[in-house]
Amino acid sequence: MGSGCCFISFLSVDERTSFLIHWSWPLKRERPLGPPRAFIRHHGSSADSGPPSGRHGQWFRGTSAAEAIQRHRRNLAEWFSRLPREERQFGPTFALDTVHVDPVIRESTPDELLRPLAELALEHQPPPARLPTLALSQLFDPDACGRRVQTVVLYGTVGTGKSTLVRKMVLDWCYGRLPAFELLIPFSCEDLSSLGPAPASLCHLVAQRYTPLKEILPLMAAAGSRLLFVLHGLEHLNLNFQLAGTGLCSDPEEPKAPAAIMVNLLRKYMLPKASILVTTRPSAIGRIPSKYVGRYGEICGFSDTNLQKLYFQIRLNQPDCVHGAGDAGVSTTPAQRDNLVQMLSRNLEGHHQIAAACFLPSYCWLVCATLHFLHAPTLAGQTLTSIYTSFLRLNFSGEMLESTDSSKLSLMAYAARTMGKLAYEGVSSRKTYFSEEDVRGCLEAGIKTEEEFQLVHVFRRDALRFFLAPCIEPGHPDTFVFTVPAMQEYLAALYIVLGLHKTTLQRVGKEVAELVGRVGEDVSLVLGIMAKLLPLRALPLLFNLLKVVPRVFGRVVGKSREAVARAMVLEMFREEDYYNDDVLDQMGASILGVEGPRRHPDEPPEDEVFELFPIFMGGLLSAHNRAVLAQLGCPIKNLDAMENAQAIKKKLGKLGRQVLPPSELLDHLFFHYEFQNQRFSAEVLSSLRQLNLAGVRMTPLKCTVVASVLGSGRHALDEVNLASCQLDPAGLRTFMPVFLRARKLGLQLNSLGPEACRDLRDLLLHDKCQITTLRLSNNPLTAAGVAFLVEGLAGNTSLTHLSLLHTGLGDEGLELLAARLNCNRQLQELNVAYNGAGDAAALALAKAAREHPSLELLHLYFNELSPEGRQVLRDLGGTAEGGARVVVSLTEGTAVSEYWSVILSEVQRNLKSWDQGRVRRHLELLLRDLDDNQGATLNPLRKAQLLRVKGEVRALLEQLGGSES
Repeated sequence: MGSGCCFISFLSVDERTSFLIHWSWPLKRERPLGPPRAFIRHHGSSADSGPPSGRHGQWFRGTSAAEAIQRHRRNLAEWFSRLPREERQFGPTFALDTVHVDPVIRESTPDELLRPLAELALEHQPPPARLPTLALSQLFDPDACGRRVQTVVLYGTVGTGKSTLVRKMVLDWCYGRLPAFELLIPFSCEDLSSLGPAPASLCHLVAQRYTPLKEILPLMAAAGSRLLFVLHGLEHLNLNFQLAGTGLCSDPEEPKAPAAIMVNLLRKYMLPKASILVTTRPSAIGRIPSKYVGRYGEICGFSDTNLQKLYFQIRLNQPDCVHGAGDAGVSTTPAQRDNLVQMLSRNLEGHHQIAAACFLPSYCWLVCATLHFLHAPTLAGQTLTSIYTSFLRLNFSGEMLESTDSSKLSLMAYAARTMGKLAYEGVSSRKTYFSEEDVRGCLEAGIKTEEEFQLVHVFRRDALRFFLAPCIEPGHPDTFVFTVPAMQEYLAALYIVLGLHKTTLQRVGKEVAELVGRVGEDVSLVLGIMAKLLPLRALPLLFNLLKVVPRVFGRVVGKSREAVARAMVLEMFREEDYYNDDVLDQMGASILGVEGPRRHPDEPPEDEVFELFPIFMGGLLSAHNRAVLAQLGCPIKNLDAMENAQAIKKKLGKLGRQVLPPSELLDHLFFHYEFQNQRFSAEVLSSLRQLNLAGVRMTPLKCTVVASVLGSGRHALDEVNLASCQLDPAGLRTFMPVFLRARKLGLQLNSLGPEACRDLRDLLLHDKCQITTLRLSNNPLTAAGVAFLVEGLAGNTSLTHLSLLHTGLGDEGLELLAARLNCNRQLQELNVAYNGAGDAAALALAKAAREHPSLELLHLYFNELSPEGRQVLRDLGGTAEGGARVVVSLTEGTAVSEYWSVILSEVQRNLKSWDQGRVRRHLELLLRDLDDNQGATLNPLRKAQLLRVKGEVRALLEQLGGSES
């Protein structure tokens, strides 16, 4: 639920009901409580209160009372320990009562609460340092004057961790870590408000929600301060402390409206010695007169960076929960998790804006969820948009902006209208920094009544800090940014998809259509007026006109569908954004920081890139996210979603045929992944024939994205280029549905080893395989890998070109190929250059190639061949008609080989990745061959060709810093 949670605190909203509404209805099933779970003691933990007492308390004596409280503890513990579905991705061992970091709580004063709104509007610094911090165990300690504190009010903006704090406090009591209280009774104020004015006594409310306590209700009055009521979310209740509005009531058995019972509890007129803990949003603090409050505490979130680091260390080091992931064999290792924690810690220290964002524990959850999405196995159906939508649902589901407002406006709907407007204006004007005037303009636009000003006041105090944070980067004083950059793009997308952005023509058109429609409803009245002014024959024309005008203006209003599509496509294909990193790498860099030197602050800033904006627009139109948005009070109708999708498809069909750079192509595919509509994607991507992702770092998530979008298509792909993508065997397995549709497959420079060859063998043996060209150069396949590949070659009927250049085959690998080459009948070209093979293995493969029925070309250059061996291989090529051509050098006899450009282009392409010494040595051998043949020929044309090729070789040697000697 919404009032400032750290997201551990929520149950799944799959049940369509807010978690806090169910607080008062613990499970009836009983189980032994057992020993308390292992507890990790962190800052401000309530564990500081000491070990549990040996008995349940001096007031609740007797076996029956003790058993009743024990059952109550069991029920609360079982209910409050349950995790929402969004938490299960973080690992099976996570539990709130075992791992928790308390937010900072600073004691506040009434004067602090009465500060003018102008100071509270956009200033988000914690209270002055002179005010002490409080642990949970210290909330009810005597005040500075030594007086006993009976009522504590904890307040904080959305996202500071109020709900988590309450849940953790209840669990601490369940496991005996709050011995100061013998009985704890939590109430959800949202639950109480749903009961309306129907009278019910306090005893009835307790007994109805906590059945085990029925038999000890008469003892409540005698429990004194050892009885603790927890009233969570006071902003949901309209309390009236005036005697004229709420009469006095001291009898827990007397039926009253729930709000009246809470008022008398807080007045200390009912159960005057009981302890009460209240949590609320800042705007509702004044609903309790300060004379009834013994202590105020402001929940300041993780204002200490060390708490942020501790939270991330605990969260990110949880073992992966791979159940339901796309590939159950993929999991992050402890070393990888530790590396993420270290990078994030360094970024928190050096890049202060993310530390300012993680001031709110809720955003720490979002950072962890995003990192988990980027680096851990992806749960089926999970998308980046769904993470952000769940993030907002966990904070705002069921939250009204102001409970006293008759319109019952959803807090999230209000945020979409105001913060969404600010976010979209920033995207459209390419800016991420906003002045206070910008913020105020979006909040106060169109306000005309006192009630609307009151709503702005409430939003500024309760939720503005959730969305905006002061910019602490140099060069941007007195400006504000969205708490995390992606939130700006999400809210801008939400603003557009909800249809909140309308042109003047659309707004005027709607008003005119409604006006004319109302006039047309009473045709008799209009005709009666006009009959006196117009001739009778003009009346039918007037009547038809009144019916047509609303439809005309209705079409004008409906043009917003085209506006959605146009805004999305223009942003997705914005030319000045080309050649940026893909959006997934950009997100990772924004969280973990960028390794290496940063841009100097005095340099002109780079253009802002908003590539997530169109991706979020697509994601928000998916069925799952629309269902969640409806729970937030931001419904998107099915008809609107269908019309938007059709308009987007039309635009993408026109602009999506252009050839995109690899990173931009991945962004395009990521949009389709977020949209989660296979039929839509299949139609839009039907024209895609080349999948070129060369140079894009293919993480497990990116592999899943591409495979899920393209794997279900039917049209063939002419080429799939995944060179230099850091692919691993798990990635190959994920890509298998895409590979089965490819004709040319490039996997160069991917560090694929023998294990990957096992998967490639299965690919070649698949009955749907149609690959004709397979490039595996610059991968450490070794002879062990070739042993699998030759099995695939033996059963494959499609492959014609195979490149094993620089794959570490050695003599053993070439001999394996020579022995099994005759099992394949359609191979036309085989490249085994630069594999460290000697004369014997090269000659054996060359002989097998000469006998092969279809092989036309065998590349053997840059192997460890002696001058005699090279000569034998040249002679072999000229001894018989037909058979494969064997390329071992830049020359053939005294002429330049027709494949010289192929050899040198391979060298040029791999100059930086190959062993420099070996390449230099081979180039010098080639240069000597060229010199020898230049001296041996008298043909001037051949001499000129040899000179040209020598110049190319010398240029390559100069790049290596070598010489031709």
